Amino acid sequence: MAQEVAALAAELVAMATADHQASVHANSDDPAEQLEWRRLTAQHGDRLNEIMDEVGWPTADLVGEEGARAAWLIAQHADRQLDVQRRALRLMEQAVAAGIAGPRELAFLRDRTLVNEGRKQIYGTQIAGLRGGAPVPWPCEDPQRMDALRVEVGIEPFDEYVAMFSVA
Repeated sequence: MAQEVAALAAELVAMATADHQASVHANSDDPAEQLEWRRLTAQHGDRLNEIMDEVGWPTADLVGEEGARAAWLIAQHADRQLDVQRRALRLMEQAVAAGIAGPRELAFLRDRTLVNEGRKQIYGTQIAGLRGGAPVPWPCEDPQRMDALRVEVGIEPFDEYVAMFSVA
């Protein structure tokens, strides 16, 4: 069993590494590069769905911190597989409630899923693009409460967060 868990952790990390390397193509001007990115994230989403069938949400207790973060990243990027994102969100909610997963990653996945559903995000974690070098977030449900909600789940204030995306 320990070997299977180690292999699963290594597989998740390898998928996240491939995802990260290919992510430069996500917004490429070359349609072939965009298609490569979409195919990769779909393959990873399919595999994550299989993993969730086998073990539920791959928590740090099961696959280590790096493996759990990799699973979260794969779920984040399953943008064209809302069924996978919604399922990952439900399983992460259960893991957070049980104290075996972190609320910060859950907040990011919740916002990503809401945006992909065409709804307003809660925590302001999803950036739609840049306008004049300044980040433009997707619409938020309650902008006045956003920073307080962010603090509750361990996310830096919105202004600090978007400063990372600013182009000088």
